[in-house]
Amino acid sequence: MTVEAGQGVMRPRRPVGIVGYGAYVPRYRLPAVEIDRIWHGGEGGLPVTEKAVPGLDEDTITMSIEAARNAIRRARIDPALIRAVWVGSESHPYAVKPSSTIVAQAIGAAPAALGADWQFACKAGTETMQAAVALVGSQMADYALAIGMDTAQGRPGDALEFTAAAGGAAYLMGPAEESVAVLEASFSFISDTPDFWRRPHRRYPQHAERFTGQPAYFAHSRAAAERLLAGLGYTAQDFDLAVFHQPNVAFPSRIAAELGFRAEQCAPGLLAERIGNTYAGSSMIGLSALLDIAKPGQRILHVSFGSGAGSDAFAWLVTEAIDERRDLAPKTEEYIARRQPIDYGTYVRLRRKLHMD
Repeated sequence: MTVEAGQGVMRPRRPVGIVGYGAYVPRYRLPAVEIDRIWHGGEGGLPVTEKAVPGLDEDTITMSIEAARNAIRRARIDPALIRAVWVGSESHPYAVKPSSTIVAQAIGAAPAALGADWQFACKAGTETMQAAVALVGSQMADYALAIGMDTAQGRPGDALEFTAAAGGAAYLMGPAEESVAVLEASFSFISDTPDFWRRPHRRYPQHAERFTGQPAYFAHSRAAAERLLAGLGYTAQDFDLAVFHQPNVAFPSRIAAELGFRAEQCAPGLLAERIGNTYAGSSMIGLSALLDIAKPGQRILHVSFGSGAGSDAFAWLVTEAIDERRDLAPKTEEYIARRQPIDYGTYVRLRRKLHMD
């Protein structure tokens, strides 16, 4: 069975939106030239300028808590009203023990809440957003928290080590009338595409080199975006801002151009060059950067991608509430600005890449 253009667009029966959002990026930065110096003698290409790296006391859980608290500040609600806390990540600290229950306890959402950890490579975060929209849209809950967060991963010397970074964002979904951005519709597109994987007991993920671009990233991002636009009757010109998954700088720039978006529509949310690819939170942290500058009435296209493979596409309409909420928590650019460069040796120590057993 094939899905025609415009079919399969999803809308909740109860209007839903983002009532609060928050980002988090750790302060440490590993310059790409440091990786290149160690592994390629300073003669390789640099896909990004630098990437964010977590400190010794930071992991997916601690960073999720920070982002979640920022989202709650902007939402201005009692966290006890949150009925679901979902964390999407490729780097949960425990193989068996949920990150979500720890986050829920720390922010005051436990015990009367759902908790679960999600995985779908780099779109694990937007999977949690889709589920949170569905829970609120069905009126089973008034508020549900969706988080996409990751730490820096990548085999030493591999191309992923340049871009796989740390950080992410949290989104508190709630009734449209309380929202800073209302969901108009979404579309999800998946297929069995083996472009990126990690087997049990393997320390680092593997990837299929250029296959990760085409047919993986481009085919899925394009399909999700085009079918959402067709279902809504929109074109790129109907959007003021757009953000795509950012495994590097070239991929989102190319897919945006192919879909008819101008560079200035996407530039404010293109963060890959400065903080790397935050995996599950990549497009989500880009969206937070856009909400930090968006004006009431502006429309945002938000497209994720996850290897394996799939994309989620969302159309968000910014409301008047954004002007009074955005200053209630640190902005994304504030986290990016508080940077501390480190060398490769410090990076190896922080990420515990030397195994003594």
